[in-house]
Amino acid sequence: MSIKVVVLYYSKHGSTQALARQIARGIEAQGAEAILRTVPALDSHAEQAADPYLTLDELKQCDGLAFGSPVWFGNMAAPLKHFWDQTTPLWISGALIDKPACVFTSSSSLHGGQESTQQSMMLPLMHHGMLMVGIPYSEPALHTTTAGGTPYGASHVATHSSQLTTHESELAKNLGKRLAMLASRLKDRL
Repeated sequence: MSIKVVVLYYSKHGSTQALARQIARGIEAQGAEAILRTVPALDSHAEQAADPYLTLDELKQCDGLAFGSPVWFGNMAAPLKHFWDQTTPLWISGALIDKPACVFTSSSSLHGGQESTQQSMMLPLMHHGMLMVGIPYSEPALHTTTAGGTPYGASHVATHSSQLTTHESELAKNLGKRLAMLASRLKDRL
């Protein structure tokens, strides 16, 4: 049975995309397929994205979802909110109910709103009936990181670059592994 996990992100400067890539590595380490997708920018002058845009059908067909955004004033980026506002048909049909999901984010400072952004990102997922997956404190890097990483999900502090620290990479990859493992277990039971 093939497990497909969508890694949906929006990234303007590459930090959130770097986290998405690490989460995808973790998903693939579990033998699942990681489907990297993004959403269009709302700015008509924006550059073409590195990954294809997510379709509602791809979201409907996924077995799990990793959802990432940069911190924008303590909330998810507007292009992602716009995308979720278009998912009413999936909400009506219950297409995402009982599928596992996790969130990840990047901010320009340590106290830039990572946790509030992650919590705001969980709201549409919970309305869709998805099951939230966080990072448990059994992950040693969560105890020692001095940059990104929260129990709500993977994160990165992009003070000077989009380069992830060792702990940030490890936490993102392990979150991807956990998400894929749970997606596989849940699919086996349904």
